[in-house]
Amino acid sequence: MGDIKNYQMLINGDWVDASDGGTFDSVNPSTGEIWSRVPEATEADVNRAVVTAHEAFTKGPWAKMTPTERGKCLRKLADLLADQSEGLGRTESIDTGKMLKETRWQAKYIAEFFHFFAGCADKVSGETLPIDKPDMFVFTKREPLGVVAAVVPWNSQLFLVAVKLGPALAAGNTVVLKASEHASGAMLEFGKLIEEAGIPPGVVNIVTGHGEPCGRALTGHPLIARVSFTGGPNAARHVLENVKRNFAEVSLELGGKSPFIVFEDANIESAVNASIAGIFGATGQSCVAGSRLYLQEDIADEFLEKMTALTRQIVIGDPLAEETQMGPLCTTGQLENIQREVAHAQEQGATILAGGKQPDGMGGLFYEPTIIECPRQDLQIVDTELFGPVLSVQRFKTEEEVLKLANDSEHGLAAGIFTRDSARSLRMANAVQAGIVWVNTYRVVSPIAEFGGVKGSGYGRESGFQAIYDYTRPKTIWVNTSDEPISNPFVMR
Repeated sequence: MGDIKNYQMLINGDWVDASDGGTFDSVNPSTGEIWSRVPEATEADVNRAVVTAHEAFTKGPWAKMTPTERGKCLRKLADLLADQSEGLGRTESIDTGKMLKETRWQAKYIAEFFHFFAGCADKVSGETLPIDKPDMFVFTKREPLGVVAAVVPWNSQLFLVAVKLGPALAAGNTVVLKASEHASGAMLEFGKLIEEAGIPPGVVNIVTGHGEPCGRALTGHPLIARVSFTGGPNAARHVLENVKRNFAEVSLELGGKSPFIVFEDANIESAVNASIAGIFGATGQSCVAGSRLYLQEDIADEFLEKMTALTRQIVIGDPLAEETQMGPLCTTGQLENIQREVAHAQEQGATILAGGKQPDGMGGLFYEPTIIECPRQDLQIVDTELFGPVLSVQRFKTEEEVLKLANDSEHGLAAGIFTRDSARSLRMANAVQAGIVWVNTYRVVSPIAEFGGVKGSGYGRESGFQAIYDYTRPKTIWVNTSDEPISNPFVMR
């Protein structure tokens, strides 16, 4: 075991330990060894972070900055992020097991999100209203909400920081970020760029800890105006209970079990490659993973033959090595859950076409890329988010049948549709119950495009210009332009 890195939290521009000295360990999932130690925030620590953020919002230099000045800070942050993408990516890979070539690319591309929101900062405006009262000039302006609690999971932490922090800061809010207890390193390394970007102390704070007490104290704090949460449904239920105390606005992104539908007229090679990327990219640890594959009967055998052949060639190994194509899972809990669900699927009649076990001779939290053909929709694995490299496959005959299968889910985050029939693609895109639909492509994002879910995948949207409005509220201002005195209020005319 090498030297263990000791992290601190960012509160009011200072790097601090937990007030009671509490810590927890972070394990490198490739080796199973402890690589870093992270503060376990107390309720007092969270309170200090929120109060600090509230003071920065109401009294500090941030409150006096123009939108254009805030945009300049975000542009500087974007440039710093791009410059530090190699180091940030390496930290994230060590902490989560994600491949370095993906994490460093993602860190560099995420800079574009901060550039986008920097440009949005001085584009938020109100309107004048054609009011039905004489001598009244009425207009609206949009104001920031206050202190935002941003709860971010481990799997795409820098991306999710960008789509929460970017619009929140552009709108003039202050933020307390809660890093995941499973992997906090990359977010804490990112926090070192805040001061260098010219963002005043207290505007961005980062706390680390578990749901109790850290998450509860943060989301239920009386000074929190908005909670932006990404994570699992069980934790989201606690968030909704917590905000009963402060009436904070809430957005939830809760993951998915996304259908990936391939019709007989699709480009098979393209669809196979997209499906592999959609389920085995990031070791399947993606909210939008295309984990339910539906194949039209006439092309199912050909498709599965090509896909299983490519799947067996995937190189599993050290995420820091350039030749690696798939790294380990992040947590022991994920591995154990996948093993249980795959075994249960076999008991229910499913057939493993590829993978289905840990690779021989490897330590760490590795699991083979797995394809399971399921004879029925009611198998538990079909609508259970595993957050790992496991694909369930079913066959269908008609468009009507597959639409019913695709929508027969408590989730509704994303969907993929592969067909050369443009009319069919539009029919399916309109009818499938998902917040994001990709046609003849998969798992692509842009700062310009909104994303979010429906049904059990949550509500609210992130990214895109509209996101900045979600971090503001309108104020309506009435101005009487007449010099005449206001009439007697007790005389009705």
